[in-house]
Formats: sequence, C-alpha cells, structure tokens
Amino acid sequence: MSYTIRGRVWKYGDNINTDIISPGQYMSQPVEIQAEHAMEAIDPEFSKKVKPGDILVAGHNFGSGSSRETAQMVLKHQRIGAIIAVSFARIFYRNAINVGLPVVDMKDTSVINEGDEVEVDLLEGRIINHTQGTEYQGTKLPEHLIEMVQLGGLEPYLAKKIKSS
Repeated sequence: MSYTIRGRVWKYGDNINTDIISPGQYMSQPVEIQAEHAMEAIDPEFSKKVKPGDILVAGHNFGSGSSRETAQMVLKHQRIGAIIAVSFARIFYRNAINVGLPVVDMKDTSVINEGDEVEVDLLEGRIINHTQGTEYQGTKLPEHLIEMVQLGGLEPYLAKKIKSS
C-alpha cells in the first residue's frame, strides 16, 4: 500500500472557500460539469491546466464556508492528488477524507512555489519538495484514515469493514 503522492503544485492563498472551489450556480449539474468550473473565480483556467495527481497548496482556512461536499467532489473529480494548507475548515477537512481526498496541514506553505514538484508521505506527514531539494513536516494521518482515502472514501471503507466482519 503506497502512502505517498507526488505531483505538481498549484498555489493559492488564504480563505479559499467552498464557493470558490465549487461555484454554487453549478450545484444542480452533474459533477463533471461542476468540475469544469472548479476554482474559476480565482483561476479561470484551473480545470484546463490541472492534471491528475497535481497538488493544491494554500494558506490558512482552506475550504471555509458551506458544509456541502461538492467542493471536495469536484477536486476529486479533477483527480487532485492531495491538498496541503496551513489550516483547513474543520468540516472541509473531514469531508475531504470522507470522499477519499488526502489533506495535510503544514505550518508554513509559503516555502512551496507554484510549479514545484512535491511528494507527500501521508503516513509520516513528510512533504518533500523535489524542485527545491527541501523537506518539511506536516501532519500525519492515522493509518485507518489513510486506508479510507486509498479506498476512495468512507462508503468503500465501511463496506470493506462490514464485509470482513
């Protein structure tokens, strides 16, 4: 079981709320349409330039706002590898894990630049910046939450647990 994610960084600032991540006017659309509009309020080309495995890096309070899971779902649909931020809104953080989207807290994300290639070790909380040749410590996810993320979220995780009991 791999605990690492490696990808190119897309960098954003503080207070990136769920309406920025997943604009409300598209909520009634299928997730594929919603994902086309992800982050467009601050990065109109986001959905065109992001590639599977890319990593979002942000400042404080990432995912504040609504508790709906559409924000996490559109980022997962875009196949974002992980999100690193100084801090997350609590409900966003838990919803991200529930849908299988890895999230890691890091004290100072200003040291990572857009375009850097970073690797995130979820088990150790280690963040390696291969572009800069630097390493940082982030939060460690407990193994059961890593398993939940790797299985695709809470529903597949619970299905596996029920099946094995």
